[in-house]
Amino acid sequence: MNQINVIHPYRYNGQWVFDDPAKELVKEPFVAGADDIIDIKVDGIPDSDKGFTLFFSSGPFPGYHVVLKWAGREDNGNWYFEESTGMWGWLCPALMRYFDEVPKEIYAQFKEKK
Repeated sequence: MNQINVIHPYRYNGQWVFDDPAKELVKEPFVAGADDIIDIKVDGIPDSDKGFTLFFSSGPFPGYHVVLKWAGREDNGNWYFEESTGMWGWLCPALMRYFDEVPKEIYAQFKEKK
C-alpha cells in the first residue's frame, strides 16, 4: 500500500464521487457528512466541481490541510471527526482498499487538479 494516496474527486449529479480503476472503483460517492467536509475544504479551489486532487495518508506529510480523527465504526464503514470545522464524516468500506487497517487519523490535502 502507498504511504500517500491520491484520488481526483468531482461532482456527478450533484454528489462528490471519484474513480480509481486500479482499486475497481467507479463513481464511488462521498456521503454522510464526508461530502459536506469536502464542500468546505474545496472552497476557493477553481473549478473544483470538475475535479480536484486529494492526497491522503494515515500519517502526516508536508502540506497536509486536514486531520480526520477516527471516532468509531458503523454499517461496515468508519466515522471521522474534523476538528477545524467540528464536522463528522462517514467513510465507506472502500477506505480499506487504501489501508491495511482502519487508520486512527487520516491526513489530507486538497489541491487544484492540474
